[in-house]
Amino acid sequence: MTLPQLGATTLADLQAPVLARLEDVTAEMRRMIEEDLPLISEANEHLLQMRGKMFRPTLVLLADQATGGPRQNAATLAAVIEVIHLATLVHDDAVDHSTLRRGMPTINALFSHQVSVIMGDFLYSRAVVELVRLGNLDALRILSRVTTAMTVGEMRQLLAHDPLAFTEEQYDLLISAKTASLMSGACEVGALHAELPYRSALASFGEKLGMAFQITDDLLDYTADEAMTGKPSGLDLREHKVTLPLIHALPKLTPGERRALEALMRDPEPGEQAIASVIEAVRTHGGLDYAMGRAQQLIGEAEEELSVLPDSPARETLRASLGYILDRRR
Repeated sequence: MTLPQLGATTLADLQAPVLARLEDVTAEMRRMIEEDLPLISEANEHLLQMRGKMFRPTLVLLADQATGGPRQNAATLAAVIEVIHLATLVHDDAVDHSTLRRGMPTINALFSHQVSVIMGDFLYSRAVVELVRLGNLDALRILSRVTTAMTVGEMRQLLAHDPLAFTEEQYDLLISAKTASLMSGACEVGALHAELPYRSALASFGEKLGMAFQITDDLLDYTADEAMTGKPSGLDLREHKVTLPLIHALPKLTPGERRALEALMRDPEPGEQAIASVIEAVRTHGGLDYAMGRAQQLIGEAEEELSVLPDSPARETLRASLGYILDRRR
């Protein structure tokens, strides 16, 4: 397969064609999660401040435009996608007992673990209420499937008792469920009124883009610093999470490197030197290069899916999003 020649693209470049509609998405999010109870209202306000880059709603709006939009309710569906995404983050932070996300306190750090769990449930329920209000059974069917996949993915991760026995196949299943499923759903709901071949192509595009997105995100943990990512390099290792770079390097580690890695995994608070040593071993044994190769392959496959769509500025912006995914490594 010939890899696409994609130039560096910023998120601002991708969002420029839908910027005004993204403001509508934010307004729709506020409307659908509004609640008079002061504790929920305070938590909602904090969540809206830490909602992130709005990449998934951007995919919804671009898929909509690439298949004949703008259409009525596209901004609302994009808001539903982002509310579901926020719910997953809140629950992930609760499960991981995380105290920071994107440099801001998490809900469980700011309020409590109990509030975090309940707020995640609240966001999920508001997303379902909105889908029922829209009366769009296709969207409800797609996003019900997505949320089920994400929940099962989280359970798969909890069942991985021996992180060093985690295989590449298990990793693929995990990131497909936890990350790629929602991006696939975002692209598909953006094309709900389109012809079936367009809708299917965009769903597959979102799946492959989401897989590549997670792989590059995992790579950033080995290559980027806190100023770039909002989290310190090596955070996954600090939390004893095994991702693709380490999975590939594991069989190639020397006995000494393996012992050092096992010691890190036993240490509830591994030190910077221990983490740096494992990162260097993964780099030396080709883990970073292999993971980037996998991401590039997925990007190439995602680009092929776009060839089904009619030529349009929105299709080219979706294509440019692939360059954005790859460039996140720097």
